Amino acid sequence: MLLNNVVILYLCQYLRYSTSFNCSVVFQYTIPRFPYFADCAMTEPAHSTVSPDNVSFGTRVLSALKQDILSGYFEPGEKLKMARLKERYQIGVSPLREALSQLVEQQLVVVENQRGFTVHPISASEMNDIYHTRAEIEVLCLNRAIELGDESWEAGILAADHKVKRSAHLLNKASPEDIQRWEAIHQDFHTAIATGCASPTLMHVRRALYEKASRYRNVWLRENMLDEVVFDANQKEHQALIDALMARDSEAAAQLIRQHLLEPYRALKDTAL
Repeated sequence: MLLNNVVILYLCQYLRYSTSFNCSVVFQYTIPRFPYFADCAMTEPAHSTVSPDNVSFGTRVLSALKQDILSGYFEPGEKLKMARLKERYQIGVSPLREALSQLVEQQLVVVENQRGFTVHPISASEMNDIYHTRAEIEVLCLNRAIELGDESWEAGILAADHKVKRSAHLLNKASPEDIQRWEAIHQDFHTAIATGCASPTLMHVRRALYEKASRYRNVWLRENMLDEVVFDANQKEHQALIDALMARDSEAAAQLIRQHLLEPYRALKDTAL
């Protein structure tokens, strides 16, 4: 199965900076090879004398700051003031600058000369790009999962769906924390489906796209998922998708997952982001 040129361009644009990802691996799913990507392969990271403790601490800082941006704690376009960051994460300027620099590479933070760091803005054009590319990657994962998935894969999907249904009460509380807890359980359901593709590379790409989409999806969650009608429709889509997966109906499953994943995009595309 082929990934079209647009999808490949997107993957290399957003993942070429990851020290754990080699863009050349994507080509095992693509024919023909494209000369444009000759410079995409990552080289081995330089030898570092940083201690494991410092690496672990830096990773925790990066993870916490990244999650705050993805969840909307820091809003798009907001200036990231060092004094506030130092107080929130209880760290000094050097590890903060390192974390911010990595988030610049991931296009979650923007650095401006003499003005410091700000959260990367959101836009309708970026949302369109991310959501449609994400839908195609999800279809690719799903098709491979239908082909390769076994009974354990099927059981994992059913178990994850059960957890989603049992977590509906979280949306009744309407707190940002509970909405995020529900969203994590919801994403576990979709990950249970995608895992059947048996491709670490695709799962890495999928995760990166989910993170990019989450800033938009969080807006949609706050404004829509608390509506019982929207929630019920979401659960019916899940059941229809499960039925198609268990029947190994790739065409129906692909159509359903595209419709499901693009719902936030359709709801937000005509709004002022």
